[in-house]
Amino acid sequence: MTTSLADHLRSLPDESLAALLQLRPDLVVPVPADVSALAIRAQSRVSVARALDGLDQFTLQILDAARLTRNPDDATTATDTVLAMATSGPQPPAPTAVRAAVGRLRALFLLYGPEHALQVVPAVDEVAPYPAGLGRPAAELDPRTAALCADPAKLRRTVLAAPPSARAILDRLAAGPPVGSVPPGALQAPPLGAEDPVLSDPTNGGAPAGSPVRWLVDNRLLVPVTTGSSTASGTVELPREVGLLLRRDSGPLGPLRTSPPPVAAAPREPKAVDSAGAGQTMEVVRNTEGLLEQLADEPAPVLRSGGIGVRDLRRLARTAGLDEPTTALLLEVAYAAGILGELEMPGATTGRYGADQQVLPTGGYEVWRAASLAQRWEQLARAWLTMTRQVGLVGRRDDRDRPITALSAEAERASVPATRRAVLGVLADLEPATAPTPQEVQDLLDWRAPRRSRGRDAAHREVLAEAAQLGVTGLGALTSYGRLLLGDLTSTDERGDDPLGVHADVESGDPSGAARALDALLPAPVDHFLVQADLTVVVPGPPEPALSVELEAMTELESAGGASVHRVTTASVRRALDSGYTADDLHDVFRRRSRTPVPQGLTYLIDDVARKHGGLRVGLAGAYLRSDDETLISEVLADRRLESLALRRLAPTALCTQYQVGRLLGALRDAGYAPVQEDGTGSTVLARPRIRRAPARGTVTTRTLDPLAAPKLPMPRLLGVVEHIRRGDAAARAARRAPAVVRGGAPGLGGGPVPAHTHSEALAVLQQAVRDKALVWVGYVDAHGATASRLLKPVSIGAGYLRAEDERTEMLHTFALHRITAAVVAD
Repeated sequence: MTTSLADHLRSLPDESLAALLQLRPDLVVPVPADVSALAIRAQSRVSVARALDGLDQFTLQILDAARLTRNPDDATTATDTVLAMATSGPQPPAPTAVRAAVGRLRALFLLYGPEHALQVVPAVDEVAPYPAGLGRPAAELDPRTAALCADPAKLRRTVLAAPPSARAILDRLAAGPPVGSVPPGALQAPPLGAEDPVLSDPTNGGAPAGSPVRWLVDNRLLVPVTTGSSTASGTVELPREVGLLLRRDSGPLGPLRTSPPPVAAAPREPKAVDSAGAGQTMEVVRNTEGLLEQLADEPAPVLRSGGIGVRDLRRLARTAGLDEPTTALLLEVAYAAGILGELEMPGATTGRYGADQQVLPTGGYEVWRAASLAQRWEQLARAWLTMTRQVGLVGRRDDRDRPITALSAEAERASVPATRRAVLGVLADLEPATAPTPQEVQDLLDWRAPRRSRGRDAAHREVLAEAAQLGVTGLGALTSYGRLLLGDLTSTDERGDDPLGVHADVESGDPSGAARALDALLPAPVDHFLVQADLTVVVPGPPEPALSVELEAMTELESAGGASVHRVTTASVRRALDSGYTADDLHDVFRRRSRTPVPQGLTYLIDDVARKHGGLRVGLAGAYLRSDDETLISEVLADRRLESLALRRLAPTALCTQYQVGRLLGALRDAGYAPVQEDGTGSTVLARPRIRRAPARGTVTTRTLDPLAAPKLPMPRLLGVVEHIRRGDAAARAARRAPAVVRGGAPGLGGGPVPAHTHSEALAVLQQAVRDKALVWVGYVDAHGATASRLLKPVSIGAGYLRAEDERTEMLHTFALHRITAAVVAD
């Protein structure tokens, strides 16, 4: 005798129900009202699909065995029957492995009941309609096919008589799935005497042959499942009996593998893997900083459809010396990390397509830039692991044949974090420093979660490529610090919420284990450089943030890497002077920072540029030019290169022009002069550029690697949820035992309004219950005129309403007194 899942759940102890909620956390959101609601949710199609998605290939095959061995009378099976089918193949698995898989299925309640009468949750057949890739029994498809399948010898002879092209179709359908599309006209016979336009059999001497699909249908080996009234096109299905006959060599379930496929690659040297990955992390941080500095100097406009345009992406890639996919990846990661954002342009008007915006660094960029190299990388890597952006889609075309651009909404995919976790989880579970090939990773994913990995080969390869570009992997293997970062995020995902804040966040400021491990691999930041005679500055390691700012102000970058090379030029010295440095400041920086003697040529260069710097002063006239040196003013006025400015002498020491200050400054500098700008009081205006930043924003990542997953709660809280479900179940059963006068209304009223004396008695009962804080059964008429009853604890009565706490839901409700039909004190 079969039992319902709800009755089975009621018979379990609280610990077993809590274990179910822990394995299937989606059942808790929202908390079920009672056990019946829990059973309905556990059997729903969405919840069952989630549970099946997390099962490995072997466990799914054992579930298929349970489905194939069900008794037609009561739809039950037994563990021994499942074991018999699973071990009937040429390479049978160990019985303990089969029983362990049955145990996993019972723990998830995809199978439930005693071992001799196991039942399969009905939604499994809806989610996966073809167990083990086999079709429906012939009796459910076609009576004539069923008659053929009832004679095993005749069925075998018919299969052996199939032409090679037809046999190839049978073998393909027998491997699963058992249905296939039929081209138009494939099931129709050609006109008499006409050659078949679909196929001809090349093994028959070139003679025309019938369509292999039509041959199989005519011989009852395939059954057409037509769409509509026409049989010209549709699908065909391979009956289960034919599929089992074709699988006689491999077993009814196909090849069974109780463990994941092995990896042929031998482990590499862990130090080499970490060194390769650490070197890539330095490149990632440097290139990200370079891209953001470009955007700070020249922000990229946001397209009206969202994202950065193709031309701007190409410009950024060309300037940074990167390819476009890498540039798009770094931009997406920086945006997810909160150091890149969008700023609405001043004076922009909101039209049909939204306000004009620009992409540029946020206020958090300065904080990120001041952190250590390892912490900067960790912020980027953590954002990549958790962001819901599939960067590989950038550059492709969407459904409307429009290109998908970087930072656009079309690249949003909610399932991407779980995909990254699955791919990196494969690498993490292997022996450290093992570098499997992409195909080996795909094979492992196909065994671990075949339903999730099906058709996602390209996405898995993208994850491996991005992990290598970001330095999470090195030489194809997961690095030690990458393993720590993944473990930290996974433990946070499994730990669930943290209402008391016991667990510190990464944003607290203290470096995590991954950052500390990476920091030990990276060269120590240096606070010095080596100045050479040709005015090149060699930094023998990653510079400290303060040194990096100084180098950016007074040198030009020539080559980057572990040891970067910069050059001091006239333009770089002038830029430093424009930004507020004095000649003494520059001499002091080079004297303090250089571990080699400062070349005399550098001293001369700084003094020479500083002596000329500010000799000319520019103001508004359009613009004016003045100098205390009358000879210099005369030289500028006579300079033919400045004729386009139409300079006029105002005084022996002053000239003016109709053009603005910016053009005057640029023309003088192009001509080799070194002017500075001054304000209306005659004070020098520093040329340090105004830094524009997008509004500060947090990271757009999620705390969990799978944003679609329900939160995982600790066992004490799950036991509390179970207690709540038990109370609701008891209240629901008690509601069905409410007194008849409450369930049906007062006698003689048919559920309608009650006479005054009955209503008064009900009010008296409720008022006494308020004083005694007692439970009462209340019958009332709802807004649709239907009678209902509830077990309530009255709180107050006033203004024509009763306020009471529902014993089942533990929520406070309000009831109109004129709708109450009866009130009875509960036992």
